[in-house]
Amino acid sequence: MNLDLLKLRLAKLSTSLCHPNYWGALASGVAPAIEHRAVLRSLSVDGVIDVGANRGQFTLACRFAWPGLRIVAFEPIPAEAVVFRKVHGRDQQVQLIESALGESRGEATLHLSKSADSSSLLPIGKRQIALFKNTAEVGTLTVSVNRLDDFAPYWNGQSRLLLKLDVQGFELSVLRGALETLRSCAYVYAECSEVALYEGQALRPEVASFLQSQHFTLKSRGNCQYDAGELIQADYLFARENRLA
Repeated sequence: MNLDLLKLRLAKLSTSLCHPNYWGALASGVAPAIEHRAVLRSLSVDGVIDVGANRGQFTLACRFAWPGLRIVAFEPIPAEAVVFRKVHGRDQQVQLIESALGESRGEATLHLSKSADSSSLLPIGKRQIALFKNTAEVGTLTVSVNRLDDFAPYWNGQSRLLLKLDVQGFELSVLRGALETLRSCAYVYAECSEVALYEGQALRPEVASFLQSQHFTLKSRGNCQYDAGELIQADYLFARENRLA
């Protein structure tokens, strides 16, 4: 196991054990995504849209950064959604929608990874498998795909949303289906790749260019992953240009 990954897992376990609020989630095998904690604490938002919610790790980090804040999460894999509901099902301010997202409505093939959080609507590439162990495809699943804008009533009246994207190369497609939603967002926080890990994915420069066309500017980069000195992927925070604070 990568040493940095091992350190992160140990830090998550330590954080979960030290804070009773995390114990219930830990019992379901879910620890908070503490690698995002510093970024979350720096933002002022009135809601969160968690796209690619998996088992609720990021939602859990948001919940303790902003107690009581409204969170709408999206996760298309039924087994992961079951765990998400075990963790967050009693929180009336958290809404989970079992759907994939893209730029148009329909159905699509989800490529299931051995590591569920690496599953994607794009075929898993050879470099992804080489760099990240246990991410090879183990099956496929037909899922419904909707546009983020189809769910706009869920955040009606909010104007400082944080849109988080962790969709394994499908970021640009999700954003193209979110033009109305983006007008209600203060921030977009997206995991983007600098090299192709999934077949046909848009890389960070293309995602950044699209967001710039929607008046978002890159504010920071973190959680960088390298291979032999080459930046592979990172989490990028974009802020609406008139809200750079």
